[in-house]
Amino acid sequence: MTILIMALLSTFSIVAHDAESGEWGIAVASKVPFVGQMVPWARADAGALATQAWANLTYGPEGLRLLAEGMDAGEVIETLTGADSMFNHRQIGVVDSRGNAASFTGSETMAWAGSVTGEGYAIQGNILTGPEVLEAMETAFLSSTEDVLAFRLLEALKAGEDAGGDSRGRQSAAILVVRDSAGHQGSTDIMVSIQVSDNPEAVTELLRLYLRWWEPLYMMEFYAGSRADAILSRFSAQSYEEAWMKNAVAWSMAMADLDLDRALSTALEAIDMEPEDANIMDTVAEILFRLNRFEEAVEWGTRALDLEPENTYLKEQLERFRTGS
Repeated sequence: MTILIMALLSTFSIVAHDAESGEWGIAVASKVPFVGQMVPWARADAGALATQAWANLTYGPEGLRLLAEGMDAGEVIETLTGADSMFNHRQIGVVDSRGNAASFTGSETMAWAGSVTGEGYAIQGNILTGPEVLEAMETAFLSSTEDVLAFRLLEALKAGEDAGGDSRGRQSAAILVVRDSAGHQGSTDIMVSIQVSDNPEAVTELLRLYLRWWEPLYMMEFYAGSRADAILSRFSAQSYEEAWMKNAVAWSMAMADLDLDRALSTALEAIDMEPEDANIMDTVAEILFRLNRFEEAVEWGTRALDLEPENTYLKEQLERFRTGS
């Protein structure tokens, strides 16, 4: 016997694929709490989907399985809804491994409900203030100057909320982005997974959390090269208040050899806040080394090692600074 897990989700979402980066992602918002635990599903090199309205949560894992087997977006929707006696209550958006997009809105989905699709994206919503929500999301997504998928998804989500969003109000939001081996040390394909489960300004909070937590790691681990400039430009527009965030930004800039003078000033701001932090001292030393200020790099490296004399990494760093290797 198959047990269907269902939840009523008044929701607006965008599912999209970035062919250049090999990423798939979903951003979603709703009046219902904990929307991030139910709507977004994605698997690298397979695709992504959002299951909502009177959501059949089995659409998530089953849809990803069908995508991984090579079905296109439209075929996945036909297969899932064709086996579901309550399909007229469902809403689903799918983007497959090749960027084909499709969306389905059942005839009994609560108004206003509908969808728009295009190359690499599917946007859908139900219990909305009107079609202007989806129109605003599509315009924001297509006109975005960002080259990072997560930012484009968040811009679209914010545009949908500003256009009216869920007609009953605001409560939760989430973003999920995947790419092959993009997780920490390549251990998973999850690049971004952030949920705001119960907040009257959930979309705004989701964007704040993304900017504060993910950007430095995103740049440091995945874009310390050809696409780092786009993220660096956003760094300069943000005010990072914690020392560890300043240090993360400075280190990321150093690893990408981007604007080392600004990186140094950012690291020095961090050390002013945490003057006995060996990790930040190492960042200062690294940047000085890359600026060919070798004697100063050795001084800072020595200070860091004095604080943590058994730290093998700091020992190796200091030797590197001394030898210029």
